[in-house]
Amino acid sequence: MNEQYLPQEVEATAQEYWDNNQSFVVTEQADKEKYYCLSMFPYPSGKLHMGHVRNYTIGDVISRYQRMLGKNVLQPMGWDAFGMPAENAAMKNKVAPAKWTYENIAYMKKQLKSLGLAVDWTREITTCKPDYYRWEQWLFTRLFEKGVIYRKNGTVNWDPVDQTVLANEQVIDGRGWRSGALVEKREIPMYYFRITAYAQELLDDLDKLSGWPEQVKTMQRNWIGKSKGMEVSFPYDEQSIGYAGQLKVFTTRPDTLMGATYVAVAAEHPLATQAAKNNPTLQAFIEKCKKGGVSEADLATQEKEGMATGLYVQHPLTGDKLSVWVANYVLMTYGEGAVMAVPAHDERDYAFAKKYSLPIKAVVRTSVGDTVAEPWQDAYGEHGLLINSGKYDGLDFEQAFAAIGKDLEAKALGKSKIQYRLRDWGISRQRYWGCPIPVIHCDCCGDVAVPEDQLPVVLPEDVVPDGSGSPLAKMPEFYETTCPKCGKPARRETDTMDTFVESSWYIARYASPHFTGGMVDKKASDYWLPVDQYIGGIEHAILHLLYTRFFHKLMRDEGLVNSDEPVVNLLTQGMVVAETYYREHDNGSKTYFNPTDVMVEKDSKGRVVSAKLASDGLPVVIGGMLKMSKSLNNGVDPQAMIEQYGADTSRLFTMFASPPDLSLEWSDTGVEGASRFLRRVWRLAYQHTSMGIPAKADIKQLTDDQKAIRRAIHLAIKQATQDIGQNHKFNTAIAAVMTLMNVLEKASVTTAVDRALLQEGLETVILILAPITPHICHVLWQALGHDKSVIDANWPVVDETALVQDVLTIVIQVNGKLRGDMQVSANATKEELEKSALEHPTVQKFIESVTVRKVIVVPGKLVNIVAN
Repeated sequence: MNEQYLPQEVEATAQEYWDNNQSFVVTEQADKEKYYCLSMFPYPSGKLHMGHVRNYTIGDVISRYQRMLGKNVLQPMGWDAFGMPAENAAMKNKVAPAKWTYENIAYMKKQLKSLGLAVDWTREITTCKPDYYRWEQWLFTRLFEKGVIYRKNGTVNWDPVDQTVLANEQVIDGRGWRSGALVEKREIPMYYFRITAYAQELLDDLDKLSGWPEQVKTMQRNWIGKSKGMEVSFPYDEQSIGYAGQLKVFTTRPDTLMGATYVAVAAEHPLATQAAKNNPTLQAFIEKCKKGGVSEADLATQEKEGMATGLYVQHPLTGDKLSVWVANYVLMTYGEGAVMAVPAHDERDYAFAKKYSLPIKAVVRTSVGDTVAEPWQDAYGEHGLLINSGKYDGLDFEQAFAAIGKDLEAKALGKSKIQYRLRDWGISRQRYWGCPIPVIHCDCCGDVAVPEDQLPVVLPEDVVPDGSGSPLAKMPEFYETTCPKCGKPARRETDTMDTFVESSWYIARYASPHFTGGMVDKKASDYWLPVDQYIGGIEHAILHLLYTRFFHKLMRDEGLVNSDEPVVNLLTQGMVVAETYYREHDNGSKTYFNPTDVMVEKDSKGRVVSAKLASDGLPVVIGGMLKMSKSLNNGVDPQAMIEQYGADTSRLFTMFASPPDLSLEWSDTGVEGASRFLRRVWRLAYQHTSMGIPAKADIKQLTDDQKAIRRAIHLAIKQATQDIGQNHKFNTAIAAVMTLMNVLEKASVTTAVDRALLQEGLETVILILAPITPHICHVLWQALGHDKSVIDANWPVVDETALVQDVLTIVIQVNGKLRGDMQVSANATKEELEKSALEHPTVQKFIESVTVRKVIVVPGKLVNIVAN
């Protein structure tokens, strides 16, 4: 081996070996325990960032460790390749999204390979390729014919200039993010997955996921949002409305029904439409409401506005007339698009009632009393005994729920109901770069699913979108077709699917990515699924992971997989954060500077206390540690770091700097420290092997010093096994190796036994580091005389006998203060420890003029002498 550690040379050697031997290509082996380790696949945005490096290194460490335990390990990789970023980049650069996407994939794949990931690249999938999305379309047609997928009008954010639906986050201050046009709420035909049919199972099965973080499960429970409440019907006031009917609302607080003083409906509600026919002012207000957002977040932050309709409904218990208002805080997509307003006990209703001088009637005694006054207090929403509620006075929440429910049922005006916050998943997108929805619209036959023998419906890849609506809707060559049922001219659906659909089932496709006989090869999926370890960011806790769980249940019910849940264990890694520096301009805007362009002054604790821009020497503002991003200009190019230090240094730093579930603070000195440590390991291995490979030694006859070295070796194994295997605390496992290295570097190499112990110690260092820094360990393992590659070596096993100590160091305290220590036999009795402590020369002077009252012995650790 070379005397100097040359990372580029070492890593090229290791990667060439893995490629030539197809080291990470796996197949199903019925006689071998499988382990499926998966990191969330990347979007091919152009190049890797440090978040990618951390995420995929975590997965790789776990994969390699499990392989060393003798398991058949699958770690695949692919590309989440459809979506708006490609379409936006295509418009900006005037190229087809396909070209932009495939070029990015090629570049990022090269970057990922440079990290030395133990990936089975023969299973690579790309979601924008027809061989992938044809099976998505196949499942869609089956579910569409069964009614699990359906089409109905849905309320969306509509950009009238770009002629497309916008996600909530693409609406900025009421305008389209790209066009700047005022966004409208519009009803358009949409396709929906009936995820609500699985709401209870999705909720119940969270209890089975013991390997998931509680935070993620809580977020999903809240998103599903199971509520026990009551559906209450308010009869129409026929005199004002003109006909009989009922306004239905769902409430979780039927105990407050006697405090309802008005009802509010969404701008799209039929009563609002009716009232606006002869009321231009109301019609104008409704149009204004339709330009608002469609998310709950929008409703929570916008000013509450409304207008009376002149219509009334009757209170279901008292018969009193309640006015019907159109309010901008009611969404048509939630429930029946109407709410009963109890301003004394609901903050939104309270704000609305105060603004429009509507009655506020307290009907619950809360912890702050019987009345409601300004300003609003959270206590007004508490449960309590009923007041001002007639015969229900004095009842608590549960009693009132039962009594009011009984009376409403007797009148056929109410019933108990379980409702979910979760809504059916609308997947239609009026965009080009996505999976075509396999439906044909026929004037005679209606909506017809594309037959299986006509799949896939291929998305043309040579299109350059211009941003004005979907290009597919302007391409007769795409949408003109014939009905598969009657043969008459028909129109192909031009909407594409939400890209969450592709990412919801890719984990199953990895089991058999080249299978042409179906969505999955059942034999392969039965072997590999579910995923044993999934790794990804906490930002995916709700939508991606919830949709993945839902899709897995759909596939189960179609007989494609045989498990209820797709993922056994979930690890949500923290962010990579770095210092930020900026200057603020007169108009309030900020210019951020990359940390490499800034000179800093640090205090004794290493904290940055002042900073100047290197180019002009003038001060910059220290913005603190924030997530690496392009907008903050605080990112570090992984490729540059790999080229300078090597992939192993990058991997070691990202695993050592922080536990995987916490944020990682970027540190240039930390990277340099990781590089120095690997050079230490290389140097010690070189010094050792240059003297020849020693023979195995008899470990039965060891000196005390040799026993201490062997104990350090097996303490490191024990620590690393627990940290990596059980807790995923890679940082403390690395710390254990560093501690061992300190011992080995000082160890004697005089005798054959000394050298044999150093060989064992170095082998242990390499085996523990092998999942973390695989390249250097590949070369050093061979240098230590092994014919087989380190990736085929077993994880080291603790020799418990090596941990047994003949002599212990015992601390001596007097009245709790440290006064000395002593070497004693590991088998010393309590009495012997007391006697030795009292006779210790240093301790004697602290107890010679006092009376010893008690001696406390903590076996193996300390003796505390209590005296006065």
